[in-house]
Amino acid sequence: MKMNGGFFQVREHGTSVKREMMAGVVGFFTIIYIVAVNSLILSEAGVPFEGAVLATILTSFVGCLIMALWANAPILLVPGMGINAMFTYTFVQSMGLTWQEALGVVFVSGILFFIISVTRLAGLLNAAIPNTLKEAISVGLGFFLMLIGLEKGGIVVKGTNSLIALGNLSDPHVLVTLLTLIVAIIIFLKGWPGGFLSTILFGTAAAAVFGLLPKAEGEPFSVASYSGVFGAFSLEKWVELPFLIAVFSLTMVLVFENIGLVHGHTDFAGRPDKFKRSLQANAASAFLSGIFGTSPTVSTVESTASIAAGGRTGLTSLTAGTLFLVSVFFIPYMKWIPDMAIAPVLIIIGGLMVQNIRHLDLSDLTEAFPAIFIIVMIPFTYSIADGIAMGFILYPILKVFKGKAREVSTALYVISALFFINFVLHYI
Repeated sequence: MKMNGGFFQVREHGTSVKREMMAGVVGFFTIIYIVAVNSLILSEAGVPFEGAVLATILTSFVGCLIMALWANAPILLVPGMGINAMFTYTFVQSMGLTWQEALGVVFVSGILFFIISVTRLAGLLNAAIPNTLKEAISVGLGFFLMLIGLEKGGIVVKGTNSLIALGNLSDPHVLVTLLTLIVAIIIFLKGWPGGFLSTILFGTAAAAVFGLLPKAEGEPFSVASYSGVFGAFSLEKWVELPFLIAVFSLTMVLVFENIGLVHGHTDFAGRPDKFKRSLQANAASAFLSGIFGTSPTVSTVESTASIAAGGRTGLTSLTAGTLFLVSVFFIPYMKWIPDMAIAPVLIIIGGLMVQNIRHLDLSDLTEAFPAIFIIVMIPFTYSIADGIAMGFILYPILKVFKGKAREVSTALYVISALFFINFVLHYI
């Protein structure tokens, strides 16, 4: 394939094959941590760990490939942080779905997302939901990830006289987490490439020094073990209310989060004309995630590392995707990664998402209170879907009683009513 000025139009984008491939390498080492982190979160939903690892790798490879060939954009598609927490802690642990049914939710939501991406619905939905609520969802997800990270590292525990309390700071597990967190923050502030990967490696080494590495038990890894995960999604309960509510919630998060991410990436790359195809590639990848056996992919924030390194075309994402495929050979070693090495990554990523709170206009209380409820209720209820529902229900109510009913779109009234009906039916 003739790449220099050919399929990827490298010359037309003012770049070179070498620069594009190096940008892909930078992006890969910035985001490779997702393989271990995503797999560990999915395993808590019941997905076999090694199957989750291979599902994450293959989904990332295929997602980057679709982005490269369809959109010719330097955007990396990998399972999204926050959404994987929604999959495990909301759909499975809170709503009672099996992990196979949760994959069915991903499959159906991906189809709906794709339909939205190829029609005018993407623009209509994006315009119907106020920015305050969309930003609040990101902030709430950030606090949720921070809480999960603090729990995994033992920094916070279930309290005796309160819901949560400070953990035992003399516990070796907590000490390793805190040490790794400090190192992770320093690495991040320094802006070193592959910072999260370095954090995981440091945390694993520190755990080894303290004799805290998990025991790698079970059969040796084989690709055949993935057969129980690939295509394991279940649609058996697709007409039942919990399944439908999960589909609705996930679709909303996928649409709003990815519209924002893709818009930001294409603008940063100086090619806003690639927005539509990039969003479509994202949607197609999210749909395939349910088949491969993982939570849906997103246009990861770490794509900015590739773009900043000079990536302008799909050759960047193709390079990163190929490296994901090569990482299959390292699967047997991922069982050794302890929670203490993963927790600091979750805490920092959550903190970065919380920074979106600066975009919130809290001067209007009819905007502020719904946003605050979303931010607070997502971590406090341990349910992303319930947290979003609280804010979406409260928003039109406050607007109506304040005499600002016309500021609420018809679509938002419908969405809020659906969330309210879900609560009513759930508790009848």
